[in-house]
Parts: sequence; structure tokens; C-alpha cells
Amino acid sequence: MKKMRQAVVIGVGPKRGLGAALCMKFAAEGHHVYVSGRTRARLNDIVSTVEATGGRASPVVADATREADVFRLFDLVGRDRDGRLDLAVYNVGVNAPGRILEMPADYFESSWRTSCFGGFLFGRQAVRHMLPQGGTLIFTGASASLRGRSGFGAFNAAKAALRSLAQAMAKEYGSVGIHVAHVVVDGGIHGDKVMNEMQEFAESRGEDGLLALDGLAEIYWQLYRQQPRSWTFELDVHTFKEPR
Repeated sequence: MKKMRQAVVIGVGPKRGLGAALCMKFAAEGHHVYVSGRTRARLNDIVSTVEATGGRASPVVADATREADVFRLFDLVGRDRDGRLDLAVYNVGVNAPGRILEMPADYFESSWRTSCFGGFLFGRQAVRHMLPQGGTLIFTGASASLRGRSGFGAFNAAKAALRSLAQAMAKEYGSVGIHVAHVVVDGGIHGDKVMNEMQEFAESRGEDGLLALDGLAEIYWQLYRQQPRSWTFELDVHTFKEPR
């Protein structure tokens, strides 16, 4: 009997957010999705939405920076003998503003742990569970992955480190059937976080100046669908109004 395809998305937050959009897209395409984040109520809400539309999903509370949590997440996935993990997304990252001279050391370290160290823990376990059959591992990046910006030194450093980690993993494990990709989300997303917490920014950009959730989810899905002879490592995604 053919095993059901499984996906894991960590860094799932608001219902109108990238993590949730990815979960709903993957479930709609036939995956059993493990929906992971730090807030159970949010996870349960998203799982209920997936199930109401005929999909399959399971909530897993986990902190991506804790090795034990990441082990437990993938152990839960591995217990389903009728499933096969072939898609994993690391969508964790907190924009950490601040000037270097006034920045506490633990603040800088926390940004690195969230954006990069957690990516290492998650990516390592994803690859272990995808071998030997292969799969797709995607990391969510930001404009900070590619360029430093004044007032965001901690976030710049963490996201650039995550990108380098993803690139190293792509080169280490591509030959054994693991497609590792990195998506540069270059701009604000039209979701709950920006609309509720950054209203002035959202108004200044307008709807056409914010990235569409369904469009982003489709891009991740197309990366998963790519043939091994034409894999993409990195996509830089922005609206048509984003200054270049």
C-alpha cells in the first residue's frame, strides 16, 4: 500500500500568516501536515480549518531552539508507519531590531538561536527522516538574508547565517535526493502580523505593496514539485512595487 505523504511546518503562528498558509496548501494537495509552533490554541485553530476542508493535520507544540522539542516533533512524525515524510519547512524567525552598541549580548544570541540554530536542529532531523527516500527541505529567509541594514544587525547576522547553512545542506545532501531550498521573502506579508502590529507600515505600502499569502504558498509548493534535474536553491520573492 502506498504511504501517505507527510509534511512538517515549524514556525506556525497566526491563522493569516505564512506558516498557516503553507499548512493549508500542503494539506489541500494531499499531505498529512504536522503543524508546529509554540502556541497550542493557534495550532488547534489551523488544524481545525484544515480538517474542515477535508485535509489531515496534527498539532505539535515545539520550540525550534530546543533540541528535545525538535527530536520529539520528528519522533511523532516517524510513529506514523502509514506515512512518509517528504516535505519540511523551517519558517521560524523574529525580526530583531536594535543598534549594535546598545544591544545586550543575550539579545543578539537569541536572534541567532531563533533564526539559525533552530534551523540547524530542524534541518538535521528532517534530513535524517527523509533518508534514504529523499525529500524537500525549505528554509524561509528575508531581505536580511542578502544584505545588512542599519538598526537590524542581529537579524541580518542570523538570517545570513541561516542562508549559508541552507546552502551547505543543499550541497551536502542534494546528491542523495534531498532538495534543500531557501526562499527570500523580500517585503512585508499581507497577514495578521503586519496588518495588526505594523499598521502604519501596511498603510504606507497598500495592499499591492504587501506579499500575498496564497502566492507565497504556491511558490513553496512549486519548489517541492521541481524535478531533480532542475532544482532551484534560492528564490527572491517580492511584489511588483518593492523598490529594487
